[in-house]
Amino acid sequence: MLSLVLLGLTLLALGWYYIKHHYSYWERRGFPYDKNASIPFGCLASVWRMEKAMGMAVYDVYKNSKERFLGTYLLFRPAVLVRDAELARRVLAQDFASFHDRGVYVDEHKDPLSASIFALRGQSWRSMRHKLSPCFTSGKLKGMYSTSEDIGIKMIAHLQKELPEQGSKEVDLKAVLQTYAIDIIASVIFGLDVNSYEQPDNKFKKLVTIIRRNTRFTALFGMMIFLVPPVAKFLFRIGFKNPVGLAMLAIVKDTIEYREQHGIVRKDMLQLLMQLRNKGSIDDDDSKSWSLQTNDDGQLQSISLETITAQAFIFYVAGQETTGSTAAFTIFELAQYPEHLKRLQSEVDETLKQNDGKITYDVLNKMEFLELCLQETMRKYPGLPMLNRECTQDYTIPDTDHVIKKGTPVVISLHGMHRDAEYFPDPEKYDPYRFAEDTKNYNPIAYMPFGEGPRICIAQRMGRVNAKLAIVKILQNFNIEVMSKRDLEFETSGIALLPKGGVKVRLSKRMPN
Repeated sequence: MLSLVLLGLTLLALGWYYIKHHYSYWERRGFPYDKNASIPFGCLASVWRMEKAMGMAVYDVYKNSKERFLGTYLLFRPAVLVRDAELARRVLAQDFASFHDRGVYVDEHKDPLSASIFALRGQSWRSMRHKLSPCFTSGKLKGMYSTSEDIGIKMIAHLQKELPEQGSKEVDLKAVLQTYAIDIIASVIFGLDVNSYEQPDNKFKKLVTIIRRNTRFTALFGMMIFLVPPVAKFLFRIGFKNPVGLAMLAIVKDTIEYREQHGIVRKDMLQLLMQLRNKGSIDDDDSKSWSLQTNDDGQLQSISLETITAQAFIFYVAGQETTGSTAAFTIFELAQYPEHLKRLQSEVDETLKQNDGKITYDVLNKMEFLELCLQETMRKYPGLPMLNRECTQDYTIPDTDHVIKKGTPVVISLHGMHRDAEYFPDPEKYDPYRFAEDTKNYNPIAYMPFGEGPRICIAQRMGRVNAKLAIVKILQNFNIEVMSKRDLEFETSGIALLPKGGVKVRLSKRMPN
């Protein structure tokens, strides 16, 4: 009996020694390291405790150090946090060959719904990027613009019903604009004609509630997908399912079959993805893109239905959150800075006056102060507060003898960089003029709201256009009531910056001139 106890104690001691040895990885290599990382969650203990989202936990590491880079632990994985903007640019762009993968879970063959352009690795990613890039040309986006405008009209009709004829009312713009973004994605990407303002319980919008479930299990599972892909792969292979992906697969399958059976063509992304499925490429000639085309035998499929759905899924997950939030954050900030609100309101009114009350795709992109406001919003509230990469070959950090070993995760805190006074003076102030040519007051190297390099967000132009359209529509139809300075709190779940309790702003109806 005594020998068993001694054996048990010996094993515990050896186990503890191994764990302590593992969590001294950076210290043993003489790397600057995060002294606040703890066993067993590393720098993500606050995520496990459901106190902070992953991006904000990484932001805490950024704030607590002044090093150009430092070692930390993402759960039990040694990882490198890059704090220096120039080094971050090298990782994302110049030295992309050493960091070309995100290092998140993907299993192309056994779980094709995971094979989104966001997660794909190496040559698979390059091939998919090449295939999808023609979806986002100016010509293609112009073709889809009228759909976004129709949904903008429905959003305004909803707000007109909600607001009193006289006086103002507090509105949660985050909820209103997230619904706007969801309906645009439903129509432009999935080819669905939904009006979530009139039918808030439709199956497409309900998917958001599944995505945003906040439990310790979903927090841990989300960390596994992003940080420990082998564990996520194991869980999916033993039977775990992606309920949102499966629901989307059914929607895509039904929609494509209906279109092909009835010869229906719509100017949306699903039409382009159908063309990619049937031909293996998307026509650069816009006049040919919006037509029904198949191979000679009508059977050959260059990419699978699951692969189409994987791309649509990532656009849904990313787009419904970031587009709506960016527009809502912009109006929230304008309500606190009446001088900026007045200038943008004047720009919108003058532009409408010059264009018979119409805001076209081209006109929207010519509004200079609107562009400055959007840039400042994305500086203060980047859609993704952190960027992640995986070192794909041993990399010596420039001007040092420190080596990042192949397979090591690398993270960049955009939220930290964008709110760092070293790069953006007075970072808590909302100042669109910091981006104007004649009053430029920031370090451009540190500004990366959509990432940087070959893996920069492929849909950034679509997101920007839809956010701008929503802002203009609201300013065209409503007055924004000025409020005192205040900060937003953020949810403790998810990857994007999710405002806790919404984004509340008081609106009133504008009287016709």
